[in-house]
Amino acid sequence: MTAILNPSAAASAVLDGHAVVAAVPLGTLLRFFDGTLRPPERFRRKLSAWKNRNDTGRLVQTTEARTLGGSPFPATFTLHLANYGSAGTIVMVVNRGFPATTDLRFEIVERPAPGMVRALSRRDGRVELHRLTSDMAEAEAWMAKNRYCDPIAEIVGEDEASAAPIGRAV
Repeated sequence: MTAILNPSAAASAVLDGHAVVAAVPLGTLLRFFDGTLRPPERFRRKLSAWKNRNDTGRLVQTTEARTLGGSPFPATFTLHLANYGSAGTIVMVVNRGFPATTDLRFEIVERPAPGMVRALSRRDGRVELHRLTSDMAEAEAWMAKNRYCDPIAEIVGEDEASAAPIGRAV
């Protein structure tokens, strides 16, 4: 995903999963962590397990809490962690989903800058971010090249870029 850094929009508030679902806009870069210290490099297995619970990703999807077949499911959100491929072809996209009830904590690293454009798709009542671009022309060109179901382009507003998250903080 392409992003333009907006360091002035960074916030240092520590959030829980419920606050992420409730108030963090799509396209926001989040750091998730469990509060443990990073193990030394020589402990490869411990370091790998630590990295699994301490990383950074871009918020690409949120879903509200729902009931299916009489069973309640918590709200969830998905972070985009990485793309892998070569020669401009993405072979694998790594996303990670979290329930709002996760024990991890989250911190906003970067918000999308006002005027940026989100390339989104809608499926089954869900909205998913596929690309964050610097302007509408770039978003439209990308959407023409990459076909998705019900694609839409949405401009990031001033209020989203500067608003503080509302929700339960940890």
